[in-house]
Amino acid sequence: MAHMSQHDAWGDEQVITKYKPKTEKPPLYRVILLNDDFTPMDFVILVLKKFFMKSDAEAGRIMLAVHNEGAGLAGIYTFEVAETKVYAVNEFSRRHKHPLKCTMEKE
Repeated sequence: MAHMSQHDAWGDEQVITKYKPKTEKPPLYRVILLNDDFTPMDFVILVLKKFFMKSDAEAGRIMLAVHNEGAGLAGIYTFEVAETKVYAVNEFSRRHKHPLKCTMEKE
């Protein structure tokens, strides 16, 4: 059995390639509050200010959209952030005995 040196096994040429990963923006998700007949408007405003950092005016506008149109856009986030906000809002609503629901959908 012949003994090959490392030089012979790998050859004389070395090729260096530069790999430039293609970066894409992550998909975004819409976080939506859904209307119900029992949650007080003040509670919806509280949720929008507490979890989505909305101003009084913006929270009022979104709350009216929830009330009048059946749903309101609370924000647009990456998957992990949207998922966390949906969970936090639903838990907060449940703990305060309100049926307010928060969902997410791909943009």
